[in-house]
Amino acid sequence: MQNITAESPESKTPDLAAENLAQLKTLFPELVTESKDGIVVNVDVLKQLVGDKVITDSEEKYGLNWYGKRRARQIALTPSTGILRPCPEDSVDWDTTQNLMIEGDNLEVLKLLQKSYAGKVKLIYIDPPYNTGKDFVYPDNFQDNIKNYLELTGQASEGGRKLSSNTEASGRFHTDWLNMIYPRIKLARNLLREDGVIFISIDDNEVDDLRKVCDEVFGEENRIGIICHKARASVSNDKIISSNHNFVMLYAKNGALVFENRSKFGLPPELDGFDKKDQKGEFKHVPVDGPGGAAKGNPYYTFLGVTGYWRFSEEQMKRMHEDGLIEKVGGGLQQKYYLEDAKQSRKTDTTWWDDKLYTSTASSRLKELMGGEAFDNPKPIELVQRMLELWVRSEADIVLDFFGGSGTTAHATFAQTAKDGVTRRFILVQLPEPLDPENKEQKTAAAFCDKLGMPRNIAELTKERLRRAGQKIRAENPLFAGDLGFRVFKLDSTNIREWDPKRDNLAETLEASIEHLKIDRTEQDILFELLLKLGLDLCVPIEPKKIAGYDVHSIGGGSLIVCLSTAIPRADVETLALGLVAWHKALKPAGKTTVVFRDSAFANDVAKTNLTAILHQHGLETVRSL
Repeated sequence: MQNITAESPESKTPDLAAENLAQLKTLFPELVTESKDGIVVNVDVLKQLVGDKVITDSEEKYGLNWYGKRRARQIALTPSTGILRPCPEDSVDWDTTQNLMIEGDNLEVLKLLQKSYAGKVKLIYIDPPYNTGKDFVYPDNFQDNIKNYLELTGQASEGGRKLSSNTEASGRFHTDWLNMIYPRIKLARNLLREDGVIFISIDDNEVDDLRKVCDEVFGEENRIGIICHKARASVSNDKIISSNHNFVMLYAKNGALVFENRSKFGLPPELDGFDKKDQKGEFKHVPVDGPGGAAKGNPYYTFLGVTGYWRFSEEQMKRMHEDGLIEKVGGGLQQKYYLEDAKQSRKTDTTWWDDKLYTSTASSRLKELMGGEAFDNPKPIELVQRMLELWVRSEADIVLDFFGGSGTTAHATFAQTAKDGVTRRFILVQLPEPLDPENKEQKTAAAFCDKLGMPRNIAELTKERLRRAGQKIRAENPLFAGDLGFRVFKLDSTNIREWDPKRDNLAETLEASIEHLKIDRTEQDILFELLLKLGLDLCVPIEPKKIAGYDVHSIGGGSLIVCLSTAIPRADVETLALGLVAWHKALKPAGKTTVVFRDSAFANDVAKTNLTAILHQHGLETVRSL
């Protein structure tokens, strides 16, 4: 039975840099060597392997560079030792929901999600800080991200650090913003499915830099488009030209795959005007003439006595006529377009989104929902619904927003699911950014928190918005039985104790280290850390059972079996082990099963060895202890 400690691989998120290096070494062993200073990648050998494709002279390289870019790349690859602690008391429909609301620094949360959700997210939408000079910029230049996060949000004993904004007076105005956004975009790409996409809202301040960042991370060939979203109708008279739009960048993880399947993506078709009917069903007439004539390459010929430019070749027109799809109407030709065919089609969208998706409208609606002003400049839910209509139309597709803000993405997911009946899941991440009642820009939101008797931070407002949104949608759609709940998790340090010896009292340190788990953590805390570290979904079914008087949990249909009892006497070892074997056989999991115990539960190594041996004899070979 192998122990899981704070230094074990299971206690950390994936080491992406080490994994990349291992893959490189597997592909090209001669490329990677070791020295006393670490691993060396020989660029000269790389150039020999791939010819003249590698350019090492930085002056000849096209791209976006800034001070700190190397550090930003390293931050994305640095594993996290944090965990996500479950909070059923803050959640809605904890036992049944498939949605997640996570409080924490999104950089750390993105790292923690890598094992469980890599390659599983269909759509990401983020509305990050626009770098207007007032936005909070996440400080990533520290060694202990979890400790800093807890201090930053006032959860650590130090009392919390003050948040600061990135003002234009700073000499690192654009640099700080790039250092913030780059590692998050890098990590987000890993979570996307091969046919997944990311939408990013931005304004003029950083649109150029963001485009270059995304071109580098996703590849310019995977840029689908840059959308102009008309966000306001009023005119700012204090400007020479009133800026009434934002940009929405759209990138695919695999643009070629998306293009091959483009018929699956698009807006719902127009189903009006099908006022005719024949034996095949309802239809309407649509043109077959070729507007633009020769300039557009349309063929010119005579068909059924009508001469002109046509959309189709003469051979195709003949086939369509034989199938009863082409007929004379008045003096021209028309094609029959059937309703059933229309239902299967999709309408191509454009880069101009001018559907009264105004921030002012979203603000007034949200104020009405919340019973007061809680958020500034929220995005309209219809904006995100349009994205969902375009891309997320399959059951259980996952939508991620790691700049959760007011919760628009989650609200839109609720609303769109109620509208079209397609069940979607969301993962929302929001920093519990403290609200200062003395800050004039935060005063209203802080007062709203006080009014409801809840902690003064943005994440609390986000959760309250989701609760109210779900209640409103349920009231307006009494027959709707879909998922309007969410599980809340909070970022924290690992449940596993780190080895921190007191050099002046080693005896006390050794005695305290017998118990590997922190005493203030619950079984549920530990269970969900195991889920993340073993790559299981945070909404996977967990089935409790009493075996030989001990609480045991089956996770994911038996892929993980956990017993965290604090004491398992030697006399009970065989009964417990055989009970676990019987339950495992009844569960019939598809793959291998991992069994986990609390290491300190066993009186001695003999009891632990006996239990492990019995499990091994019955095919349960992966047995671990915490």
